[in-house]
Amino acid sequence: MRLNYLEFDYSEDADGVGTFDALAATAPAHNAAVLAEVASVLAWAHNAFEAQRAPLDEDGEWDYDLQAWREFSAVDVLHFDDHSGELSVQPQAAGTARHTVSLSVTGTPGFCAAFRERFYAS
Repeated sequence: MRLNYLEFDYSEDADGVGTFDALAATAPAHNAAVLAEVASVLAWAHNAFEAQRAPLDEDGEWDYDLQAWREFSAVDVLHFDDHSGELSVQPQAAGTARHTVSLSVTGTPGFCAAFRERFYAS
């Protein structure tokens, strides 16, 4: 399956436990597509490794952490008055929200191999 928004980075500990981390920050118009990709990744994991989701230190095969937030940016217009030597600040209204989604999927070597095969992660 090709993912357009989630690009996973992979890391592995000394015991072979792997973690796939993805972070997607988009304009509101793309948020639904990002969330659909997250849902497809988690649906695949739940279906392919049914009833095996649990923390790995509790004998789970895989687990995940999912977070999301919205960020608003506001520009401040600065003006330096060369006669008085003073700086004035004119706060502007906040701009459009940027939606950020963070997904970390951790698994055993078998889970990670299947994840790579399904999502072409490196």
